[in-house]
Amino acid sequence: MSLLVLALGQLVISLDYNIVYVALPDIGAGLGFSDHDLQWVVSAYVVATGGFLLLGGRAADLLGRRRMFVLASLLYAGSSLVGGLSGSPGVLVAVRAVQGIGGSLLFPATLSLINTLHDEGPARNRALAVWGAAGAGGLCFGSLLGGVLVEAFGWPSVFFVNVPVAAALAVAGRLLFPADGPRDRSRRFDVTGALTATGGVTLLVFLLVQAPAKGWGTPAVLMSAVLALGLLTLFAVVETRSRDPLVPARLFAHRGLLAAMGVTALFSATFSSVPYFLTLYFQRVHGYSAVTTGFAFLVPAVVVAVGTQAGERAVSAFGVRRMLVGGMVLGAAGAGALGLALTSDGSYARLLPGIVLLGLGQGAAWTGMWIAAAAGVAPGDQGVASGMASTALQVGGAVGLAVLVAVAGGVGQDASGPGLLDGIRTAVFAIAAGIGCGALALLARTRTTGP
Repeated sequence: MSLLVLALGQLVISLDYNIVYVALPDIGAGLGFSDHDLQWVVSAYVVATGGFLLLGGRAADLLGRRRMFVLASLLYAGSSLVGGLSGSPGVLVAVRAVQGIGGSLLFPATLSLINTLHDEGPARNRALAVWGAAGAGGLCFGSLLGGVLVEAFGWPSVFFVNVPVAAALAVAGRLLFPADGPRDRSRRFDVTGALTATGGVTLLVFLLVQAPAKGWGTPAVLMSAVLALGLLTLFAVVETRSRDPLVPARLFAHRGLLAAMGVTALFSATFSSVPYFLTLYFQRVHGYSAVTTGFAFLVPAVVVAVGTQAGERAVSAFGVRRMLVGGMVLGAAGAGALGLALTSDGSYARLLPGIVLLGLGQGAAWTGMWIAAAAGVAPGDQGVASGMASTALQVGGAVGLAVLVAVAGGVGQDASGPGLLDGIRTAVFAIAAGIGCGALALLARTRTTGP
């Protein structure tokens, strides 16, 4: 039962990230957003989540995993209620930032609870596969649920739907998870490290999200770059002098964790960018409605969920690294096949071979990379290790999407014209190349160090 609650927690995080995409036109019209400012409904969530993940991970270790799970769930419920009632753009953007902070607290608390409640090995791998199925599937189901809710009840429903679910998670977490126990007073919370890391990573993610639209040479972008670099440099100095650093130096010597962070960054930059370009293809090239677009993502969601379970079994048979290589090879082949099938007059059925291969590879890689990130990490460091890997996930996603949009010729939600399809196909082929390069790098490392 506790695993079901943890899986639902991950489902809420992934759904909340994706559910607003199909609602953006209605949100813009309903609240009077300008075209330029509407992107902040998404960006505020991404920036806040990426910036606070390290803080959320260490808070789970030091303040208690159950406490942080309950607090984050209540934060989600309250902010979602305010979001549905929002009457102005500023309020809604602020709500999305608070939801992002909730996600940055909930994600590492959920992952570290799984890694401490289940022993390393088959039991933990099975739990991570279930948790992974909820998360990876939620990224696709969000489009379907968002489309249905917007068509039936209007855009506020994509926020209201979170309220009862998140409130129930808080109650269930309080009742089902083991008590945290008294706080270890011998371990201090690294406030200076937390502030500099949070500020630096937040500005870095802001920079990566905004620079493609505003231009890399604009004053706001340049100022963000300088401040981000300064804060992250200060964070590194503080960590070397702190008795209880936010990120213990021993974790930077953990080769398995560092490799897993690289995989999570690449995963988010490639696999996680596919729904953005598929949404453009469905809605802008073929004119799908929000609901039809949602149903188009139903097959990918199911296939990804199957891939997470297959990945867990493959780990037992072949080891984590070899399974990751196999999943990424499948993903690269699927992205290549998908790119070839993207045509102005092509049917949905023509996309299915690429979707199936890509989804199986994505699901397997998603499960494998979290198994790798937790392996060999002490229980007292599971929260911050989760925060480090998930920060790499967020930063990788911001970098990857920015690069892919640039490679695709700047295509966006308002794109149209004959260049749109060419741009989408270029981005998907670039995704295939990126996944393939990652598979080759992992294969080389596996031959050097073993499985």
